[in-house]
Amino acid sequence: MAVKKVEIIVQPGPAHFVGDGFRVHNFIPSGQRLDMKRMDPFIMLDYNSKFNFGPTSTPRGVGVHPHRGFETVTIAYQGKVEHHDSAGGGGIIGQGDVQWMTAASGVLHKEFHEREWAKNGGIFQMVQLWVNLPAKDKMSTPQYQAISNDNMRKVDLGKNGIVEIIAGNYQGQKGPATTFSPVHLMNAKLKSGGKAEFNFPANFNTGALVIEGNIMINGDEKVSTDHFALFENEGETFTIEATEESIVLILSGEPLNEPIVPHGPFVMNTKEEIHQAFDDYNNGKFGFLED
Repeated sequence: MAVKKVEIIVQPGPAHFVGDGFRVHNFIPSGQRLDMKRMDPFIMLDYNSKFNFGPTSTPRGVGVHPHRGFETVTIAYQGKVEHHDSAGGGGIIGQGDVQWMTAASGVLHKEFHEREWAKNGGIFQMVQLWVNLPAKDKMSTPQYQAISNDNMRKVDLGKNGIVEIIAGNYQGQKGPATTFSPVHLMNAKLKSGGKAEFNFPANFNTGALVIEGNIMINGDEKVSTDHFALFENEGETFTIEATEESIVLILSGEPLNEPIVPHGPFVMNTKEEIHQAFDDYNNGKFGFLED
């Protein structure tokens, strides 16, 4: 199989706050080739790099807001998040856990630092990834997948480290998340000098975000902490070597190749569907959620 080469390495842009609880660098969409069409089906990636929040009795976060047409995937590396929605769902995303929320036809949602964690504060580090839904599934019923770290499939690489599979496949092992289109999402937790090889179809849009440490890709591309590597849509295999103990988020997905019409918290296929989403939201069809 041919080598999948790095197309571009993207450094983190200036951080901004989402609400008062998430200090993020926006990688998708961004002006450095990481637009929604190029990264399809991944339509947003916000990375809350390590940030120290002080203690507070009023948890920081984001108040009630709507979503329609896609899925939000929240990956907790450090810290805890508490969330609630208008369908009565909710829970706590603990360190190492993942929440996969299918907003689909529409939910109201809010997310804050978990109350007990907020009382002490500390280092907070998260990723939120938005995965687009195929047109036929955009108006399906909302649902949650609460994926604890214990339930992730882990592939032991021996002296090299481990790969935690959230969704998709690695070395014949399958992650617990169910997806509406082919998506691979996993954390490579590599020891210093550890190597891992990955294999995805050439046409899948593929990237790697360095959460901890520093890595070499294919032996010749250095990628530093908090940087994102975008791969070419040629070749299938690539290797990652950790030059120090590292954590790397790997994402790869088959493009939906459908029209993408985003507007704030809604991502649909036509402008008419966006107008309908606003009408439905304004008419209370997303339910009710206390702020």
